[in-house]
Amino acid sequence: MSITVVDTYSAMRRILMAPPADRAHLLRSMLEANKGMYRYHPGEIDLVAAHLQTSGFPLDRDEERCLDALDTLAAAGAWTRMRRALDDALAVLLEATPGLQAPDITVLLVLGDPGDDHFMGPCKGLTGFGGISGHIAITFWPYPENLERLKATAAHELHHNLRWAPGGVVWDPTTVTVGDHIVGEGLADAFARQLYGDDLGPARIGVPHLHDDEVFGKVLTGLDVTGMQNFTAWVHGDPSAERFGLTPVGLPMGAGYAAGNRLVDTYLAATGQTAAQALHADSAEIIATTLRRG
Repeated sequence: MSITVVDTYSAMRRILMAPPADRAHLLRSMLEANKGMYRYHPGEIDLVAAHLQTSGFPLDRDEERCLDALDTLAAAGAWTRMRRALDDALAVLLEATPGLQAPDITVLLVLGDPGDDHFMGPCKGLTGFGGISGHIAITFWPYPENLERLKATAAHELHHNLRWAPGGVVWDPTTVTVGDHIVGEGLADAFARQLYGDDLGPARIGVPHLHDDEVFGKVLTGLDVTGMQNFTAWVHGDPSAERFGLTPVGLPMGAGYAAGNRLVDTYLAATGQTAAQALHADSAEIIATTLRRG
């Protein structure tokens, strides 16, 4: 298998410096590399609309701010660091899971929208999507804390990609539960922590609630919820649910990530496994192990 980190730096710089009328076409060309990420989307996907709806950099404002952010990413060696992190993480997963069949993966690091208050605030300038086999997309604003966690973020998304790849854990939209999603986030965070430590490994949105028993208890009440439209509130929290017009459930931002970390850590401690070895661990067994231990 191979991992391709697309040179989105050059493409985004070209887009942001182009006449406004040409930007959508150039952006669409850049995003084509990850079009397969939307293969389960009903009907034809408008890549530019999807980019804008998911906090991607704007095409009609904030050009200088975005160009400055691109320069910050380039100065930090972001694309090289991501490529090395993904190669290192893959080697660890392959060693831990003999016979692992990994797909070719295309990775897009895309600048976020500095004018999007939800992205820059509650999301802390970072969203990632690695759940569709063969594709990883990371929307990023170069806050210092995000730059420090860049390699851990890449490892987190790679764990998702290989957990739900063909031959791995099946994500069936008709039966998948909040618990399945939360366990996946917990395992991906545990893998990032395995490689980069407890300071850099956890997703930032979950950190404030890692030790909050009330939040953990509330999340446990939703583990059997099905219907992927319900997952945002339980996994990401009310701020994201409200942003997308979904029903909040009374949870803070990142609650599901925090709960997932606790569920997974209990399981790993009980079994003596690493997060890499638990790549394909059954979410029901992980949850049951934690609940048995109280």
